[in-house]
Amino acid sequence: MTQTMHDLRMTLPGLRAAYDDGLAPAELIAEVYRRIATVDDPSLFIHLRDAADVRAEAAALPARSDATPLWGVPYVVKDNIDVAGLPTTAACPAYAYTPAEDAFVVARLRAAGAIVIGKTNLDQFATGLVGVRSPYGIPRNAVDPTLVPGGSSSGSAVAVGHGLVAFSLGTDTAGSGRVPAALNNIVGLKPSLGALSARGVVPACRTLDTISIFAARVADAHAVFAVACAPDPADAYSRAIAAAPLAPPPPGLRIAVPDAATRQFFGDTIQAASFDASLARLEALGARIVEVDFTPFHDVARMLYEGAWVAERYTVVEELMTTQPEALHPTTAAIIGAATRLSAADAFRGLYRLKDLARATGGILARVDLLCVPTIPTIYTLADLAADPIGPNSNLGTYTNFVNLLDMCGIAVPSAPRSDGRPGSITLLGPSGMDGTLAALGQQFLGEEAAAVPAPPSDAEIAIAVCGAHMSGLPLNHELTSRGARFLRADQTEAAYRLYALAGGPPARPGLLRVDGGAPIALELWAMPKAAFGGFMAGIPSPLSIGTIGLADGNTAQGFLVEPAGLNGAEDITHLGGWRAYLRAGVDPGQA
Repeated sequence: MTQTMHDLRMTLPGLRAAYDDGLAPAELIAEVYRRIATVDDPSLFIHLRDAADVRAEAAALPARSDATPLWGVPYVVKDNIDVAGLPTTAACPAYAYTPAEDAFVVARLRAAGAIVIGKTNLDQFATGLVGVRSPYGIPRNAVDPTLVPGGSSSGSAVAVGHGLVAFSLGTDTAGSGRVPAALNNIVGLKPSLGALSARGVVPACRTLDTISIFAARVADAHAVFAVACAPDPADAYSRAIAAAPLAPPPPGLRIAVPDAATRQFFGDTIQAASFDASLARLEALGARIVEVDFTPFHDVARMLYEGAWVAERYTVVEELMTTQPEALHPTTAAIIGAATRLSAADAFRGLYRLKDLARATGGILARVDLLCVPTIPTIYTLADLAADPIGPNSNLGTYTNFVNLLDMCGIAVPSAPRSDGRPGSITLLGPSGMDGTLAALGQQFLGEEAAAVPAPPSDAEIAIAVCGAHMSGLPLNHELTSRGARFLRADQTEAAYRLYALAGGPPARPGLLRVDGGAPIALELWAMPKAAFGGFMAGIPSPLSIGTIGLADGNTAQGFLVEPAGLNGAEDITHLGGWRAYLRAGVDPGQA
């Protein structure tokens, strides 16, 4: 085997280039198995496919085409996700079964040309963030074997961290798609709930579960997400959420971070310094950092293992715990077994409490575009977990446990190594549907090459022109991003409009009025999924409305216009050329 094959990066661009140069898929599979043998981790896989069978599958691939964007790409699957013909154990031998068909997401990846190498180890029944709760052993951390691998998607993250495969599937309920990414120095994409069907996945908490994606690059993880993302009529929790093409993120994003009083690092000053350095990088990229009281998010995080959602885990293993309690890992049994002491009244009290906290966190999210948190507050070793199997696991969920309870999406991305050489990581979080914007910012943060020009609106999108508080970095921008809208470009109207600062607020709002002999007005163009447009329009208050706006290049877009009756008490600011210029003239941006 050549040195070139040994050095081949398991990334989508690397594999495409190798295939373009004549590499055969069966040759790549041989390299995958060579790497697996070199790593020699007996606890990494629960089921590794026979190499000859995988090479035969690779050799039988159809010709490359636009319909097979993952042609010949090897990947691994967490062993709580079904792959036809391979056992699914959820890391519990007594629970094992062999499915006759692929999970919905696996089927989509197979149709796109991707090749499953095997099923990876996990914290039993996806209950844990440490990666040490499995009867199949503990996968070795890909960065430092003295560290925990992270869980519950331990094997899936380790496989990508070692460069064995181009991507992997995990699951995420409490952070299982993000914590292992941080500990193995890779990307962990946690989609909006329902964007990826959970059909064919052994549930942990069915109302909160999502398949997650690990990769070495943000663009790779997002490309896999785009293939896997589709509504599934057979999954009651599936939702139609668009996977927008990656494009440069909008400028001036307002990013909320925990304030000094509510940052938790459990005494790890090195991790605290690493997070500060990451925030400085985001500011250098043009973001505006906004410190907020993170208490309500911490309060939500604590709920995940203190009430109703533990009982939801119990529904999956109730029969097994009743008939074969010894089949469960002792720590797993202790955690899930707490559900037997809960009542239906406890469940409803939990739901009421979550609703109250969601209102509090929603007030914070309404003032910013997204959140940035440390993926993990500190790092633990295997020795730490041997001494205390519960405390470190709980601490690792500090910045992850609240996310699915609040219906948010997120992406964990590596940051610069800590001063002690251990891996750094931050997570970008936003409301459901914001997957594309988070990935675009994550790509920019990592310095990955991004598309120079955003893709134009697809047939499933509509172009929206905004000229005021909905622009990037301003208070109402979340009404676009939370609906999956993506930034296209800064632009101008044709010279046929006047711009007014309307009376009232906050937030302060402009009004755009078409007139004879007007002027060009600065605006931003966004692409919004058509499925979300109706809900967006329903929230537009009088005297504003949606109409067709003429652009400087002769094209048109849908956008905000003001009724003439709404100009009472308004200030004509046309001479400034746009809303941002008006803000620079002295209006408080927080009110605008």
